[in-house]
Amino acid sequence: MQTAVRKGQPVRGFEFDIVRADGGLRTAFGHAMPLFDDSGEVRGGIGVFVDITERKRTEEALRQSEAELRRANQDLEQFAYSAAHDLQEPLRSVSIYSELLQRGYRDRLDAQADQYIAYCREAAVRMGSLIQDLLAYARAAASPDEAAEVADLNSIVSTALRDLDATIEETGAEIHVGPLPSLSVEPVRLQRLFQNLIGNALKYHKDGEAPRVRISADRREGSWVFSVEDNGIGIEAQYHEQVFGTFKRLHSRSRTGSGLGLAICQRIVERYGGRIWVESEPGQGSNFQFSLPLTLDPRRESR
Repeated sequence: MQTAVRKGQPVRGFEFDIVRADGGLRTAFGHAMPLFDDSGEVRGGIGVFVDITERKRTEEALRQSEAELRRANQDLEQFAYSAAHDLQEPLRSVSIYSELLQRGYRDRLDAQADQYIAYCREAAVRMGSLIQDLLAYARAAASPDEAAEVADLNSIVSTALRDLDATIEETGAEIHVGPLPSLSVEPVRLQRLFQNLIGNALKYHKDGEAPRVRISADRREGSWVFSVEDNGIGIEAQYHEQVFGTFKRLHSRSRTGSGLGLAICQRIVERYGGRIWVESEPGQGSNFQFSLPLTLDPRRESR
């Protein structure tokens, strides 16, 4: 009020604490305006003050809850990482001894025993894949192992495709990659993102029809929107959100997978402040899209 009256200027949006006679503390939010007479001289002031104590308490409680939730998520991620890491050694033993049994006792046991050993080997392979995906999921939103750098996403997608060479050749897939931008990212994470999405397109193709995958990028309203579109079996509308959940598999084991691939994609995209979604109809293919903010674009500052 004194500032408004002395300088003749309004003072808006300030907070201050009030200590009551009983020692209680209240927080107020206010505006102060000078009052002028007909000659334009300041003759007084008027103030509007609102008690915002409860709002401040609520905000503090939310901050504390957010901090606790963040700690709980970090603990859960660490548990998942540790559990998956510790499971690898006993699983390796199961896999090795199952293979030794299969090699050393082939045709020396009956057919049912051979089948049981084959089941053990198959289960060990599936479990190994699940553990690797669980580790990847735990790392997806963790602190980066490497600093972000300006990376050409065309090069990142090329690396992802090289890792999928065997599947591409086996399925006879056609992959078309349109021009992609350069962004300030951690290349390994983006490679995993594209590899999972392209791998899904190759895995869920129609029987008797070669997969066709188109990868593109479009700049829209403050974001780059990337698209991985295929001609596969498609997804019913009721599952469009469910597919991004952990351990969500819509198909039988004949379509191999742990159910973590798309969950990993979602974590990577959300880490960069983007979002991921799918547009699809059964039998009409799927179009997985994700957005990344333009703030990741190293060229933005010069525009």
